Amino acid sequence: MSSTALPAAVPMQAERDDALLRATRRRRVMSKIVAHGALILGVLIVAFPIWMTLVGSTHDAATIGRGDVPLLPGSHAIENYATAWNEGGGKSRTTPAALMLWNSLLMALLIAVGKITISILSAYAVVFFRFPLRMAAFWAIFITLMLPVEVRIIPTFQVIVDLSLGNTWAGLIIPLIASATATLLFRQFFLTIPDEFVEAAKIDGAGPLRFLKDVVLPLSLTNIAAMFVILFIYGWNQYLWPLLIINDRSMETIVVGLSKMIGSGDSQNEWNTIMATAVLALLPPVLVVALMQRWFVRGLTETEK
Repeated sequence: MSSTALPAAVPMQAERDDALLRATRRRRVMSKIVAHGALILGVLIVAFPIWMTLVGSTHDAATIGRGDVPLLPGSHAIENYATAWNEGGGKSRTTPAALMLWNSLLMALLIAVGKITISILSAYAVVFFRFPLRMAAFWAIFITLMLPVEVRIIPTFQVIVDLSLGNTWAGLIIPLIASATATLLFRQFFLTIPDEFVEAAKIDGAGPLRFLKDVVLPLSLTNIAAMFVILFIYGWNQYLWPLLIINDRSMETIVVGLSKMIGSGDSQNEWNTIMATAVLALLPPVLVVALMQRWFVRGLTETEK
């Protein structure tokens, strides 16, 4: 009886295995379809307003004013971008986009470089030096994460006014270059540097500055690149502080300038040049992310050096 039942059981088991395998494959295919569908939907939700801004920047003001904006680009792109670049947008013809882009680029670069420099030095001091109240100093820096610029903006503004730094690059940049987040991230990375590196540097006669220059900074390049991308976008998107501290149009940034282009009513707005300026404002941060994407990902994902 067992000899006849065994051959019959084997095909049945094989059929069950095949059915289970097919069901597993179907579940995997369905999960991939659902995941990719969700990703495509998310991309469309984010990309569609950007596409409409790009399309609107290529049509004339009358077409946009009628609310009859097509989904395809128009024939006024060169005219609109030239007007935005040289004259500005809106009825009042605010600061030209070329000048505002330069101001935003300079502000973002100075903020990013300043934050990275100060953060590296403070994290280096906390990790590699032994001095009284070392951890108290670190926690004092860390606690400032709970005090963003918006919370301390009134006393910060009063200090800048007392120092006569209004409408100056120093008043615009200095209050924004301290970064507890970057200090924390660099400290955590510096803690992963083996003690043998420090001992070898001491044996070779390298001082603290040489050890920082020849050992720590080369090991930190990917982290610096990742932080640069984050901090550049942070500086580029600053709105409240530049709006408060800068009254001179020659120092106006692109984010502040865009808000000033929009009037109180639709009839006062030249949406074609405003949208052209908005597209120009998107380009620098997009280029920074695209050009430094590999370094950015490596800096955030690599943990062992």
